[in-house]
Amino acid sequence: MAEMKILTKFIDDPRSNELEFYESVHGYDGMKKALAIAPEEIIEIVKKSGLRGRGGAGFPTGLKWSFIPKDIPKPKYLICNADEGEPGTFKDRKLIENLPHQIIEGMVIGAKAIGANKGFFYIRGEFNKGIDSMQKAIDEAYAKGYLGKNILGSGFDFDLVLYAGAGAYICGEETALINSLEGRRGHPRLKPPFPAVSGLYRCPTVVNNVETFSTVPHILDKGADWYSKIGTEKSPGTRLFSVSGHVKRPGVYEIELGTPLLELVNDLCGGMLDDVPLKAVIPGGSSVPILTAEECKTANMDFESMAAHKTMLGSGAVIVIGEGTDLVETTYRFARFYAHESCGQCTPCREGTHWVRDLLHKIREGEGTSADLDLILSLARNMEGGTTICPLSDACVGAVRPTILKFKHEFEARLKDKAGKEEQIPAQSGA
Repeated sequence: MAEMKILTKFIDDPRSNELEFYESVHGYDGMKKALAIAPEEIIEIVKKSGLRGRGGAGFPTGLKWSFIPKDIPKPKYLICNADEGEPGTFKDRKLIENLPHQIIEGMVIGAKAIGANKGFFYIRGEFNKGIDSMQKAIDEAYAKGYLGKNILGSGFDFDLVLYAGAGAYICGEETALINSLEGRRGHPRLKPPFPAVSGLYRCPTVVNNVETFSTVPHILDKGADWYSKIGTEKSPGTRLFSVSGHVKRPGVYEIELGTPLLELVNDLCGGMLDDVPLKAVIPGGSSVPILTAEECKTANMDFESMAAHKTMLGSGAVIVIGEGTDLVETTYRFARFYAHESCGQCTPCREGTHWVRDLLHKIREGEGTSADLDLILSLARNMEGGTTICPLSDACVGAVRPTILKFKHEFEARLKDKAGKEEQIPAQSGA
């Protein structure tokens, strides 16, 4: 199986981040087409393409843009979410560093579609190379007339500002990101109202992911019909996956949605490192439920197949786990991450993530009991399903509970009272 490179076709060229090179490979052609048509037409093209958000939720992009109110006096804003912080995810960083003009082009198209004259590129503060690459591209775009007043004589104005965040995982959630942009603490907001109605500065706002904006120029340039025929009917197009873990060739791969998971692992990534047997795969970043090796045999890389396997594509981070890996240790480290990154605004998350972390630490150290394992599962039920403002609490549950349930024997083997329980069972059954 080969990659299907649309967004990443020129990513390995040493000049890929330069404006002159980007223009030589038809860069900004999609933007020029968008500037010549009505905003409603742009939205309809994106809707027809079937493009779904690439940040995690998979919400239809054109539909999201259509929610922006048309006839209100308030300004409208467009934001690119480049706060890539999900453990195992590094696809957006590659696009930022190597193909920044592709993102800018997509943002100009999105801005024209919703009637926004100002946009923000919110980037994770640790991405120093990406910050330099994006700022250089923004400066080049202004100099060429692709940003600013009256872009290419179209009468459309769009200013773009780069904003580096402080590296908080919670700011990857769109309303926390908006609060951060406003100079507030990065706490998620209650919804409704949704950002499309009341976002940045309480004005209509659209927030999309780096990969989503990178895809838009190709749709405008080659058409919705072309794009919708790639992938599956309900999951059209390609998707970037950052593959890490026990594979021979980790990296960022762009494949057609619907590709079998094991083809990605065995063909593109060269199979398992040191030829150890596959134990499990986390298919969409640390927050999504783990798949066993058996489940991986029937899993395809598209939204519907993942839903059928009770997991998600999430942020596109494929973490491959080989036999011999200590899943108790892995699960503890994920729980520790979520406890550290909780903003503390909601009680189930603030308290629950720390309890889960501490209980897993006890089990990891061989000091836990079966009651501790039961308590983790009980806590999980109270941490999910809308009990908090944002999904971070659910993310912790997704990282912990499925692993415990599917690999329970590994956790039970570390329990302090395991031997005692086994001795008591025959006596109870014979009573």
